[in-house]
Amino acid sequence: MNVKIEKIYGAVAAEKVAALGGEMKVANELLHSGKGAGNDFLGWVNLPTQTTENEIAEINAVAKELAKKVEVVVIIGIGGSYLGAKAVLDAINSSFDQLQKVRKNPVVIFAGQNISEDYIVELLDTLKHYSIGAVVISKSGTTTEPAIAFRIIKEEIEHRYGKDEAAKRIIAVTDKARGALRTLATQEGYKTFVIEDNVGGRFSVLTPVGLLPLAVAGVDIESFVKGAQDMERACLPEVGYDKNPAEIYAAARTALYRDGKKIEILASYEPKLQNIGEWWKQLYGESEGKEGKGIFPASVTLTADLHSMGQYIQDGERTLFETVISVKEPKSRYEIKADAANLDGLNFLAGRRISEVNRMAQLGTMLAHVDGGVPNIEIEIDKIDAYNIGGLLYFFEKACGISGYALGVNPFDQPGVEAYKKNMFALLGKPGFEKEGEELRKRL
Repeated sequence: MNVKIEKIYGAVAAEKVAALGGEMKVANELLHSGKGAGNDFLGWVNLPTQTTENEIAEINAVAKELAKKVEVVVIIGIGGSYLGAKAVLDAINSSFDQLQKVRKNPVVIFAGQNISEDYIVELLDTLKHYSIGAVVISKSGTTTEPAIAFRIIKEEIEHRYGKDEAAKRIIAVTDKARGALRTLATQEGYKTFVIEDNVGGRFSVLTPVGLLPLAVAGVDIESFVKGAQDMERACLPEVGYDKNPAEIYAAARTALYRDGKKIEILASYEPKLQNIGEWWKQLYGESEGKEGKGIFPASVTLTADLHSMGQYIQDGERTLFETVISVKEPKSRYEIKADAANLDGLNFLAGRRISEVNRMAQLGTMLAHVDGGVPNIEIEIDKIDAYNIGGLLYFFEKACGISGYALGVNPFDQPGVEAYKKNMFALLGKPGFEKEGEELRKRL
């Protein structure tokens, strides 16, 4: 991986960014010493190198057994319990994976990430045509969105196959010893994997939360973890600042934020990486957005969004900067051919790869945005595969922890998430919320 920050120096001086190196190093050391805020949620920091071959083998074995039984696996979870797996699957799989008629692995789809009645009914209607199983992911088992979805999907599986067989088609990823889902899994005899107490949801993609769905879908999770392991080593505090990608990225975005840039747009020119942006938005938004502070995380997929958001990025309020995930080499190769009529005027591109055109679009856009007052950071990976995506996700996690400490917040809590839940429960008439519900209804 290569993190390039030269295109921010028109907005902040190179010396100003470099001067933050020591501060980033201190923040990085806090993540490893456990002396910073939120230190009971630092289990992710050394997670890649602590993941054993036996753990990976067990996940692969369980995934293989489930895959023998089913054509479709419903992954039930919300937030960090599904975003990481979905992001990796979308990146690695064919863009048209679900249209493949001949498959080696089950189709993986997601539920419990919304409360849409239409979504659930359409899901059930579609599942009628397939043999199904489920992976339910929740520490508590009581989070509203996945709990509703699991209640419905569990009922469907049990109705079709009976309770004994259903227990072989449902896997729970949950708390080690407590919670509604742990109790149910024990009662029903589900195979379970543990979400450790010291790993928060948005940092959990390298636990069974992410690894099990990926294994079910046929992803090489050993390579995925290896990429993260190598990135963990590259981002250790003892690695010099000028060679430490997480510290460089954290320093660049910290300098821009302190200079008045309040919005970060994560961009990519590969549509396969669109949901990396969705995962990244949760990671940074939930980690940094508190106490009236934080960079607002947004994302675009280019060049498509140049025809929608491009005008604002180029000419709108100058409170934003752009971070571009760049891919050196695509997996495929296709050269543009000449056309005798040349009505579209594109014969000057004949013999060139599509990726070359895409690269020039990226470079041209970067220069235009920089000229328009939008500083640019480039994060370059070699290619889109399990190894490089594993490294990319860990890199973002490590940089997020460093940035959060530099911001002066606890990057590992999320107190603001509870506000909507209390209001929703009160409006639904949940026992114990009667008074709040009466007060809220007067305001509606």
